[in-house]
Amino acid sequence: MVKAFVGLGANLGEPQDQVRGGIAALGQFPDTHLLAASSLYRSAPVGVGAQPDFINAVAEIETALGARALLDLLLATEARFGRERAAPGAPRTLDLDLLLYGEQALAEPGLTVPHPRMHERAFVLMPLVEIAPAIAIPGKGRAGTLLVKLGKQKILKIGAA
Repeated sequence: MVKAFVGLGANLGEPQDQVRGGIAALGQFPDTHLLAASSLYRSAPVGVGAQPDFINAVAEIETALGARALLDLLLATEARFGRERAAPGAPRTLDLDLLLYGEQALAEPGLTVPHPRMHERAFVLMPLVEIAPAIAIPGKGRAGTLLVKLGKQKILKIGAA
């Protein structure tokens, strides 16, 4: 079994419900247990045009699935929630990102772990630090230290997942 962390986000439809549904779906994956889920956070879109704010969270799971099999289930779950990939950075009904997979660093076509930009995003780091305060991102450092460096990014804790 491997501990993994999944980032969740949505900004179309009913984003809070969709993120909560995404968290519940993680617990239904085969050979997988949901260990923890962060609170929900509201954040402005980063690096994309004008669109609605995002609702974000991070979930910790324990799984016997390999990283590629887990990613495939994440993508299938996005599709089940109506995710369309019209363009990079487009608004979405549900986004599920494999942030960390144990302490492994993977670089395969379509799969990079740790997530390549997670250390630059308060909307990932704040919920991650909430559920795993001492976690380190391989090759980048402790998530809490990285979060402090992102003080200008606005993110608001809005409630329980």
